[in-house]
Amino acid sequence: MQKFFSNKKLIILMILIIVTFGLLAVTVNIRDKKSTPPVVQQVGNDVVSVVGGVFAYPTNAVKNATSEFSDLYNTYSENKRLKTRIGELAQNQAKLEVVQDENKKLKQELKLNGTLTDYSTVNASVLSRSPSSWQNYLTINRGQTSGIKKNMPVMSGKGLIGRIIEVDKVSSKVELISTNNELNDKFAAEILGDNKNVTGVVSRYDSSTGDLVMENVNSTKDIKKGQSVITSGLGGLTPRGLYIGKVYGIKKDNYGMTNSVYITPAAELRNFTVVTVIKSSVHGEN
Repeated sequence: MQKFFSNKKLIILMILIIVTFGLLAVTVNIRDKKSTPPVVQQVGNDVVSVVGGVFAYPTNAVKNATSEFSDLYNTYSENKRLKTRIGELAQNQAKLEVVQDENKKLKQELKLNGTLTDYSTVNASVLSRSPSSWQNYLTINRGQTSGIKKNMPVMSGKGLIGRIIEVDKVSSKVELISTNNELNDKFAAEILGDNKNVTGVVSRYDSSTGDLVMENVNSTKDIKKGQSVITSGLGGLTPRGLYIGKVYGIKKDNYGMTNSVYITPAAELRNFTVVTVIKSSVHGEN
């Protein structure tokens, strides 16, 4: 009797499968016949949908589970990477605090009020910039009341753009590094190298290329394209370490006698509305 019931279940399953495929075949054959009653086609579609859903459910479940596991693993990996990064930042911060503390103690021992790399900043907005002198001068909304003084360097974004040349109570005039007045707006600079730094003077601006020109270079032997150029602090007017730009190339002058280093400026010299005035804290400079 048990064998009979087992075979009976098998027979019922086979009948259901045959009926399903039969209805599917009938649906395909009669779907374009207008005389066919809609009910038959609807029943066939419903049965096919139910059977398809039964087979599709485990497939979709496996697919979704795989996707969720992948997302979870990616999240875990990213979290692990960020934790490592946080640890590195904490270590670097601790190192920086130790260096700052040592620097402070050394300055106290040497009785120094400041070094060539010490400075504070004052932010300012551009009040005016004449079209006739666009590359030469501009006026900012900070003056004597904000502690601004003549010869303080001015930056915009991440690069040096000029120097204060006139100071009023609430405004100041800035001579840009792109000026065609080659006699005044010069900056002592150095090119950072692997072995030693190369010093010189950023003395003019090439309007045809948009590059700054560094002259009086002590040597061009080890200069390479892409090296960073900063202020050297020599001369006492500008603190050391202000970013100027990167080396673009080396060219000889019109007489073919001396080499000039062409620098791609870090700041956008043609368009800016906010600047930063650098107030050096070297004793006696301000």
